[in-house]
Amino acid sequence: MVDKLMDRPWFLRFTALALAIILFFSVQAENEKKTSSTIGDTHDILRDVPVEVLFDNENSVVTGVPKTVNMSIDGPSSLVQSTKLLRDFTLKVDLRDKTMGKHTVKIDTENLSDKLDVRLEPAYVDVVIEEKVTKTFPVDPEFNERLLAEGYNAVKKKVEPASIQVTGAKSVVEAISFVKVSATGDPGINKSFEQKARVRVLDRDLNKLNVTIDPEEVTVKVEVKENSKEVPVVLNQRGFPGENIVIDSLFTDTKMVTLYGPQKTLETIDELQVDVDISKVKESGMVEVNLPKPKGVSKLSEEKIKVNISVTVLNGEDPPPDVSMEPTDGEKDVTKEFKNIPVAVKGLDEKFSSTFLKPANGVVDVTVTAKEDVIQSLDSSDFDISVDASGTDQEGEHSYPLSVAGPDNIAWKLSQDEVTLEIRLA
Repeated sequence: MVDKLMDRPWFLRFTALALAIILFFSVQAENEKKTSSTIGDTHDILRDVPVEVLFDNENSVVTGVPKTVNMSIDGPSSLVQSTKLLRDFTLKVDLRDKTMGKHTVKIDTENLSDKLDVRLEPAYVDVVIEEKVTKTFPVDPEFNERLLAEGYNAVKKKVEPASIQVTGAKSVVEAISFVKVSATGDPGINKSFEQKARVRVLDRDLNKLNVTIDPEEVTVKVEVKENSKEVPVVLNQRGFPGENIVIDSLFTDTKMVTLYGPQKTLETIDELQVDVDISKVKESGMVEVNLPKPKGVSKLSEEKIKVNISVTVLNGEDPPPDVSMEPTDGEKDVTKEFKNIPVAVKGLDEKFSSTFLKPANGVVDVTVTAKEDVIQSLDSSDFDISVDASGTDQEGEHSYPLSVAGPDNIAWKLSQDEVTLEIRLA
């Protein structure tokens, strides 16, 4: 009977159609199985995805929300690739219904396909919502004075505007300890300058605070001047007056001069000793004297000063009169010798030491002529006898002229007009 059925054409056609249908569904199932397996295995990570925060930014400040997070996605390959390339989705934290204080909230996703499996790192964040406040702070300028050239000083630092407004969370603004701005430049600065610089807001541990600054930049002005020191001028007679000449007084209207140079050098100078050569003086008058520049000093406010010299010219052997007052009966001039007055060595560089060779004991005698009552009021301490060794720059024997600072209205004479020193390295 089977043979009879197989001989019929309609049976063969039916059998072929059945086999074809079975084969079709078999292949289709296999393809769907392969496609499903491929889609389910697709995985990728999107890094640094921005997070949007929704809150009342007019009256509050939020801290604790990261600016970006990492996002892992699993799903169909086409969806994963398009999501990665387009990034047309949103991550957000909605705090509009939250009160002031601390909250733990979830980072929500928006515009992502339901066919994607999404995981955020972190998925939840701890946030703090605080009152927003604005406060005005003065700006403190800073400048590293090691950038200045030697001998210069930053005498004044100024900021424009002098204060700025800081806006932020109340607790952060209350933690502000310093509001600073720094001026800088290349080493060797020797003149005033100004520059724009960013303001820094710091807590007591010098940590930078997350606040809004207005303005963010200010102008810093630094006034730079050379180090200076004002010292008195001390006039000393140098040399010996001519025959029958008595030097009554030396006087200058320039009482003070300003010295410029390194601070360490200026600290060692308390006065400017000025020698006035009286050996060629014949009469009262005014002379112009060059001011000596002490070693290490770069310049002086004055290069020369005018000195008034008051002189009495004696006739023959007449004793020197006292020009400080009108002579009266009973007043007379007397002479007195002051012995063993020490000679001071001034201005010698600290790297040298000195030893007197002539006179060996380093003392001289002074013979003084004046009114008797003036003589009686004098003693050795009224005379400052010294030599200026500031120009000494090498070892050996050196001779120095003596300078004398003493009372006015007297005539005096030294036992010698110069001394000899041996200079050695200390």
